[in-house]
Amino acid sequence: MIETFKRDVERGLGANPKFLSSKYFYDKKGDELFVKIMHLPEYYLTRSEFEIFKKKSDDLIDGFDLDNQIPFELIELGAGDGTKTKELLKELLKQDYDFTYKPIDISKHALEQLEGSLKESFPELKVEKQVGEYFEVLTDLKNSGKKKVILFLGSNIGNLTDEQSSRFLKELSEVMNDGDILLLGVDLIKKQEIVLPAYDDASGVTAAFNLNLLERINRELGANFNLDQFVHEAVYTEEEGIAKSYLKSMESQEVYIRALDRTFIFAKGERIHMEISRKYNDRILERIMEGTSLEVRDKIMDDRAYFADYILVFQDRA
Repeated sequence: MIETFKRDVERGLGANPKFLSSKYFYDKKGDELFVKIMHLPEYYLTRSEFEIFKKKSDDLIDGFDLDNQIPFELIELGAGDGTKTKELLKELLKQDYDFTYKPIDISKHALEQLEGSLKESFPELKVEKQVGEYFEVLTDLKNSGKKKVILFLGSNIGNLTDEQSSRFLKELSEVMNDGDILLLGVDLIKKQEIVLPAYDDASGVTAAFNLNLLERINRELGANFNLDQFVHEAVYTEEEGIAKSYLKSMESQEVYIRALDRTFIFAKGERIHMEISRKYNDRILERIMEGTSLEVRDKIMDDRAYFADYILVFQDRA
C-alpha cells in the first residue's frame, strides 16, 4: 500500500497541472471528517439519499425483483457508516428476506465501526465485511451462485471522470450475472447556489478534509507541507455539471518529500486538483452505460428531485 501511495503522490505532484487521488482522503482522520461533512447543513447529498431510503425502501425492494424464499447477497461498495443502508436492511429483515450483507471498503477502520454498529442495531443480521478494492472482492463473489444486489451509493461514482465511470461500469458488469442488480446513487444536476456550498462549507470542514491529505503525506511519506500555505477552493457551473475541489498554494514554495527524495516546486496561486463530483441526468447516465449489459429498470428520487437512486439490472445477452 505504501509503495502505491508513494508512486501515486509522485505521479500527481510531478504532473502539470498537479493532482492527488481522492482515494487517499480516507485515513482514520479523513473518515471522521467525511462523517462530519455528511451532517453539514450545506451537504444536501446525504440527506436527499437518506430520504429515499427512509421513505421509499419498499420501492427499492420492489425494483430489486427478489423472491424472499431465495437467498441473495446484498453487497455495498464503500459502505461508510451505513446510515442510509440501515433503513434498507431494516425493511428487508422486516419482510423476512434471506440475505447476507457484505460491505466492501478499503478502510478497515470504517468497516469495523460499521460492523459494531450493525451488531447493536440488527443482532440477527448476517454480515461478512470485506476489506479491499472493489473488483478484487467482487471477482471472488461472482460465482457464489446467489443473486447479487450491489449498492454503490452517495454519488461515489461522481468522483470519477465520465471515461473512468464508463470503464467502472463495464468492469462491474463483468462480475455480474443475469438478473443481478446495481443500485446506483447519483447527484442530479442543479443550480450553482445549491451545489457549490456542499463543497465549500462555511465551517471549513471540507477544507480540513482536503488539507488532511497533505497532513497524511507529511506523516507517512516524510513531507514538509506547511498546511497554512494552502487554501481550499471549490468551483462549479451548472452547464458543466461537475464540482471541482483544489488546494491552492498561497506563496511560491518548495515541498520536500523524504520518501521520494524529491522536491516539488509550487508557484504562487498554483493549484493541486483534489477531487471532482460529477452531477448527472438521464442522458449522461445512458452515455456512460454504453457498452455494458446494464439497463435502467427504475429511477427513484427524493421529494425535491435533488438526488436519484437508479435501479440497473444486468441482462445477459450472451
